[in-house]
Amino acid sequence: MSIKSLVVVPVIVLLAAFTACPATAAISAPRLLIGQDFPDPDVVKTPDGYFAFSTSTGSGRVPVATATAPEGPWRITGDALGAVPAWAKPDGGFWAPDVTQLPDGTFVLYFSGARTADGEMCLGAATASKPAGPYVPAGDQPLVCVPEDHGDIDPQTFIDADGTRYLLYKSDGSATGAPAAIWAQKVQADGRTLAGPRTELLRADLTLEKAVVEAPSVVKTASRFLLFYSADTFQSSGYHTAYASAPTAAGPFVKADAPFLTTELLGGKVDAPGGADVVDGHIYFHGWLGGARTARGLYELPISFPGDVPQLG
Repeated sequence: MSIKSLVVVPVIVLLAAFTACPATAAISAPRLLIGQDFPDPDVVKTPDGYFAFSTSTGSGRVPVATATAPEGPWRITGDALGAVPAWAKPDGGFWAPDVTQLPDGTFVLYFSGARTADGEMCLGAATASKPAGPYVPAGDQPLVCVPEDHGDIDPQTFIDADGTRYLLYKSDGSATGAPAAIWAQKVQADGRTLAGPRTELLRADLTLEKAVVEAPSVVKTASRFLLFYSADTFQSSGYHTAYASAPTAAGPFVKADAPFLTTELLGGKVDAPGGADVVDGHIYFHGWLGGARTARGLYELPISFPGDVPQLG
């Protein structure tokens, strides 16, 4: 089972304010793990080692990288998505993948793809017997494609302590309608059957978010649920990682007072840190490589949760 399905961290100090800002002292330099295009990373720990997946690049529809340890060395080994889904454009790209393991041992790859009929971004799923794939698309229709969302992207799974499985994702919103929001939807044990109504966890309602919230990832600490997310536009140096806190996986989530990862907080060592995923005491994220902003590399920092508040280093 992927370690990110449930991350439980002991309380180290007395419970701090849930909206506290992250500690900024003694932050080590982010470690560059993959120095080529590997955006929107998803990292999974298995008995066979670590696997990372990214948005489409020249390395494949869903590039997969492997390592024997969290810090690497990491190596891109191939394309995890074995075929284009029947409903998706073959040249539309597949964004922000997420991989989880089901109780029967099957691995499920969630992804965003452009629907052939109208180019709308929708969520799909594919399955495989091994974490690296190849993953075979499941069904001939998207898993999630809500018309009023104006596109659904950035899937991410979370499994609560009682075994409840959630699929989180972003609704794009529109210039004339609702702003971007992050949703949670319960999923049955097969990983591909939605259960009950979805719940809105948070939306882009802060000025510094520039109408964008995306790339959700949930961590369970001793007594809280922390929802990490990216905000602002990914092309900008203002793109950053923030978090919100809640007493349950379904919320209500309260945003922290300040961003958690920014270009400035990292001393300019990473440009536009976003797409974060927390696994086994490490936070993985992407950032632009060089001034041309044509590729985003994979970075890592250690993370801990004293008093249910995330802290780097």
